[in-house]
Amino acid sequence: MSAEVRWFIIFIVSISIYNVLSTVPHRRFEYKYSFKPPYLAQKDGSVPFWEYGGNAIASGENVRVAPSMRSQKGAIWTKSKTTFDWWEVDIIFRVTGRGRIGADGLAFWYTESKGAYDGNVFGSSDKWVGLGVFFDSFDNDNKHNNPYIMAVVNDGTKEFDHANDGSSQMLSGCVKDFRNKPFPTRAKIEYYMNTLTVLFHNGMTNSEHDFEICLRVENLVLPKTGYFGISAATGGLADDHDVLHFLTTSLYSPGQQPTAPAAVKVTPEEEVKLSQEYAEYQKKLEHQKEEYKKEHPVKDQENEFEDWFESDSQRELRQIFSGQGQIFEQVRLLSQKLDEVVGRQERALSLLTSLHSSGVPQQITQQGMPGQAPPQPVMVDTIRRHEVDAILANQNQMLAAAREIRNFLTEVHAKTEKILEKPDRGTAQVTGYDTMAAVNEIREALHGVKRDTEAAAQRVLSAPSFSSCPNCVTPLVLLLAIGAHLIIMFVYFLYKDSKEAQAKKFY
Repeated sequence: MSAEVRWFIIFIVSISIYNVLSTVPHRRFEYKYSFKPPYLAQKDGSVPFWEYGGNAIASGENVRVAPSMRSQKGAIWTKSKTTFDWWEVDIIFRVTGRGRIGADGLAFWYTESKGAYDGNVFGSSDKWVGLGVFFDSFDNDNKHNNPYIMAVVNDGTKEFDHANDGSSQMLSGCVKDFRNKPFPTRAKIEYYMNTLTVLFHNGMTNSEHDFEICLRVENLVLPKTGYFGISAATGGLADDHDVLHFLTTSLYSPGQQPTAPAAVKVTPEEEVKLSQEYAEYQKKLEHQKEEYKKEHPVKDQENEFEDWFESDSQRELRQIFSGQGQIFEQVRLLSQKLDEVVGRQERALSLLTSLHSSGVPQQITQQGMPGQAPPQPVMVDTIRRHEVDAILANQNQMLAAAREIRNFLTEVHAKTEKILEKPDRGTAQVTGYDTMAAVNEIREALHGVKRDTEAAAQRVLSAPSFSSCPNCVTPLVLLLAIGAHLIIMFVYFLYKDSKEAQAKKFY
């Protein structure tokens, strides 16, 4: 390969990489529109940059939007509107309950204004302006398609259709089960360049790469700025609706990267004021530490390290989950292999069908490597119709010969029974004469069977045979089976006659 060709290939690859990178948006984490553990909630129960209400409960590990009690509603909303056009939200949540069926569900909101904390649509207000992604766990329309994930856009004039589960108003959706999973379920909602994409993780594994596409809607126009929110509600049935993470990332096109905010100058008076507040906060913190030590004395040294190690049940559960993850991976690999095998079988079947339908030998040309001899055609032949008819005729002849042999054996058996049933003549000599006569008659019958069998075998051998019938019985096997059967009958008759002769000696 010359140097010019190498440089040309490098130039083409560089252009391709640049085109790919130019379409990747710039990402920035937005902490004012996110929350995650630990220390999710402060000591006073508030969540920084968020506000919640209704029956929602915030803790250091999660936000329980709606507890597992009947007719509960709650929501949590950001305090400020967004300052960016495109975004991606990663939600990690759990929906757990004791029953096989749960209610009502969870909802993600991006609206022009905040909703209520005890509304009619999954705990928030109806007639919203913006986007709602609903995780509906209860089947109101009895179509047996729940749990269901759907995206609904409202302009502030429409009421949500509860009776039909919003099927007439949704943009798109998918059937995904998100209740009672071993690991937390995840939803990744992205709005970029007027395209909405929802990815879902079913919570069966702990891998962060097992997302599945749920829905995709293009040419969707949402409010330029809005509030993020999560709401949930229960009805006659109840589930715990817990949100563990809510991570927001702003997206910018490659040519519109955000600029860093300018530094704010602090006056000397404000600086003194902030220093005093910081000193007061430090004193308050030390005082709280001392009070906490008095209220919670140090535990015994023996039990100090118990919480550092996992118990037997925790270890067993971890091993079970890791085993299930490995089984899931193996099943997925087997599924891929089965798909490959099915594809090969379909290609082979289509080739055989084309060969059979043509009815003539076809030539398959083998591709040769450069610099080798020209490829030689390979003849591919199949069985013809007249050959199949000949095989069937041969099998019919063999069946007819077997029927003749069976009928003849039946006649021999009947004659033997008649001979044995003749009246005895009273002496041992006569009994011996009758036995010899029966033996001679059986011998003649055996000679006749042998002649008929040889004739049938010659007819079978003279007929055309094919090696493409692996399940057919050969004439040699048939003759051996008949001979063994006749020998067993002959030995049985001799044994029976000898026993009868011995029994007649006593009379």
